[in-house]
Amino acid sequence: MKKKVVVGLSGGVDSSVAASLLKEQGYDVIGVTMQIWQPREDSSCCGLSAVEDARRVAELLEIPYYVMNFQKEFKCHVMDYFVEEYLQGRTPNPCIACNRYVKWEALLQRSLEIGADYIATGHYARIDRLHNGRYAIRNSVTARKDQTYALYNLTQEQLAHTLMPVGEYTKEQIRQIAEQQQLPVAHKSDSQDICFVPDGDYATVIEAQAPDRIPGAGNFVNVKGEIIGQHKGITHYTVGQRRGLELPMGERVFVTEIRPDTNEVVIGSNEDVFTQQVRCNQMNFMSVPDIAEPTRVLAKIRYNHPGEYGIIRKLTDGSVVCDFEKPVRASTPGQAMVFYDGEYVLGGGTILK
Repeated sequence: MKKKVVVGLSGGVDSSVAASLLKEQGYDVIGVTMQIWQPREDSSCCGLSAVEDARRVAELLEIPYYVMNFQKEFKCHVMDYFVEEYLQGRTPNPCIACNRYVKWEALLQRSLEIGADYIATGHYARIDRLHNGRYAIRNSVTARKDQTYALYNLTQEQLAHTLMPVGEYTKEQIRQIAEQQQLPVAHKSDSQDICFVPDGDYATVIEAQAPDRIPGAGNFVNVKGEIIGQHKGITHYTVGQRRGLELPMGERVFVTEIRPDTNEVVIGSNEDVFTQQVRCNQMNFMSVPDIAEPTRVLAKIRYNHPGEYGIIRKLTDGSVVCDFEKPVRASTPGQAMVFYDGEYVLGGGTILK
């Protein structure tokens, strides 16, 4: 009997080819588009045109296709979290939250309920079962498109029921396969924006979601605590930011810290943005169940960070500290720090400082 897999069709080329590859491999494939945000007339993962593109792909592949509503889960686990993090002076990563709690937890549960064995996505990553019996995310064959960083928080249960066929290919190969299959999305451009922030204006989104909680203008202060200007509100800033500060300092300056308790944004030099030690909590271990001894890893502190080697060790409160061999720039509270053991994701957590 064929194994049944629900493929999350976003209307893009990657998920479309994932569905095609799995059908060729003999799976019983069902296409599903997740409605997670108010539909828009554009090509984002939530746009109305994305649904039409996904439907056309499903028809061409001759697979069943459905649109499932996950707006409630998205509001709870992504939007509310996104707003709260910014209000607390942190910089969230909504895609990581969406992956863990919506694209996997919610979709997997609903897929298992309808008799599916797996869910599948078009992510550039691979999943292996290791000698210790644990499942782990493995780097894709193409470093340029690798998406493992955003998947570090998936659970063992989720990984056991997930397929990621695209991770074995480069982006160019995926487009070639789409052309060969005559998929209508073969040359569709990739979506770059967060789906609910199409123009990059995070502050406006936060103000719309929590109008009564927005902190007003406050003080820019230097590392000595001296007032050097007025800021527009802490939701407009993130650690490492240089543009948009509008401070006549006579030199390039950067945000080094955000203090929600005093409504202050700390400004410093480029050197002040570097650190050699980063701590994180809310840990999720993947290739190992936990770490007992100090361990050398490659650690990434943001999605496009190439990574830097360091030693991680666990503290008594359960948090993990990474002592980097070389200083890293703009360690940002709220972002993820992800640890790699060779090609595999060892685990990760949310940056505290």
